[in-house]
Amino acid sequence: MNVLVTGASSGIGEALAIECAKRGDRLFLCGRDRARLDAVADACRAAGAVVRADTVDVADESAMRGWIRSCDAEAPLGRVFANAGVGTGVEDEANVRRTFATNIGGVVNAVLPSIEAFRRRGGGQIAITASIAGYGPLKSCPAYSATKACVKTWGLALRGMLRREGIKVSVVCPGFVRSRITERNTCPMPFFMEADKAARIILRRVDRDVGLVAFPWPMRLASWVLSVLPFRMNEFVNRMLPEKVAAGRPKVL
Repeated sequence: MNVLVTGASSGIGEALAIECAKRGDRLFLCGRDRARLDAVADACRAAGAVVRADTVDVADESAMRGWIRSCDAEAPLGRVFANAGVGTGVEDEANVRRTFATNIGGVVNAVLPSIEAFRRRGGGQIAITASIAGYGPLKSCPAYSATKACVKTWGLALRGMLRREGIKVSVVCPGFVRSRITERNTCPMPFFMEADKAARIILRRVDRDVGLVAFPWPMRLASWVLSVLPFRMNEFVNRMLPEKVAAGRPKVL
């Protein structure tokens, strides 16, 4: 299969790329850090995959559209992982704006050209990386949780809309997975998971066309319960959650 992965230079994106390479998929990878991206591409080639790796800013609509069209022309895409994202870090104006531009704009810029390509062929598959944090408003990461809630809802709605056109959509909501985002966290991270294990879970469920891939299940259950509580109860529980202390600008995956 010809597979495209955004945010492939670290974390879940890197792990997905390597797991797909082991399967023999042809890979199109993008990221912002050239050195890290090249290292991932080399690991995928070592596993036997044909790889094209390009530095692209997912927040740049024109660049993303051109890149995806170019990849699709080189080898028709069968699956797209819209995975790139950032953690807010300090909730100052610059970080908040960048988080919205990357986590929402970057997903939109990956998904819309992919839909365009898949419609021409009458089928394809898109997997959007959201987060367990997207289940509700979290005081520890307002911008991050808001952006992940947005792409979670959009992806699940697209799944219903695009099904009749033969385009499959899955939304991935992982808990705490090793990445450049979680390595900065000082808060407790229950059920912490290595990225390679997370990637294998994601691929198994996307292969089965599971609509909402949320894991681990205890965090999914707790997040869902929090999301359906009356707001005053939700607010009370939220106040008791530990602060997510991090410094500096968000790190790009």
